[in-house]
Amino acid sequence: MKLNADLDQRASVHAAQLPWQASPIAGVERRMLHRVGAEVAQASTIVRYAPGSRFSAHTHTGGEEFLVLEGVFQDEHGDYPAGSYIRNPPMSRHTPGSAPGTTIFVKLWQFDLQDRTHVRVHGDKLARVADATRPGVQVSPLFKDAHEDVRLELWPANSRVELELAGGAEFFVLEGQFQEGGEPFAPQSWLRLPSGSRLEANTGAQGAKVWVKLGHLGFLSQLKLPGSA
Repeated sequence: MKLNADLDQRASVHAAQLPWQASPIAGVERRMLHRVGAEVAQASTIVRYAPGSRFSAHTHTGGEEFLVLEGVFQDEHGDYPAGSYIRNPPMSRHTPGSAPGTTIFVKLWQFDLQDRTHVRVHGDKLARVADATRPGVQVSPLFKDAHEDVRLELWPANSRVELELAGGAEFFVLEGQFQEGGEPFAPQSWLRLPSGSRLEANTGAQGAKVWVKLGHLGFLSQLKLPGSA
């Protein structure tokens, strides 16, 4: 399966408008944003766990990162409420589920395969700092290495947010809304802009809270995908 697979093209999905699709696990549903592959795939997906649903123990050969959107995500490493950010590197293993139910934004097979860095940031531990180059923008850093820069950003109301994207970027709306290229983006909307492009976004009266990943598309295009020769 290929969905928004060309990293050189702008891509957008307004997932809140999509129906939930069943996964192979009972009680777990998903809304797909980006996918290259079958069940084992490079993918960006919104996943919803019904209360009491759980995956069997498994290894993330290509790594996994996710942001908890609602409820509480649980595995043998802890309980993670809404706002928590987790990176499980390649070859890590866990048994994910949720007693109360949860919704997460998750990305699979998008790691350096030599990465072994675990990151577990609880939602109530995030600090905010002012962005020195964009007045009014506040940033909560989540992770940064040679390949990518991941953060949460708060964009002020009724403002224009601009950013040069030498290595491309992805944006996922958590709260509020913005417009880019004349297209409105609301919660659960996803936008990918290719390397060498520029973000020119205009926020509405509520501003916007956005998950942002910067600089990674060149690296991503070189990754060996699951099932490839």
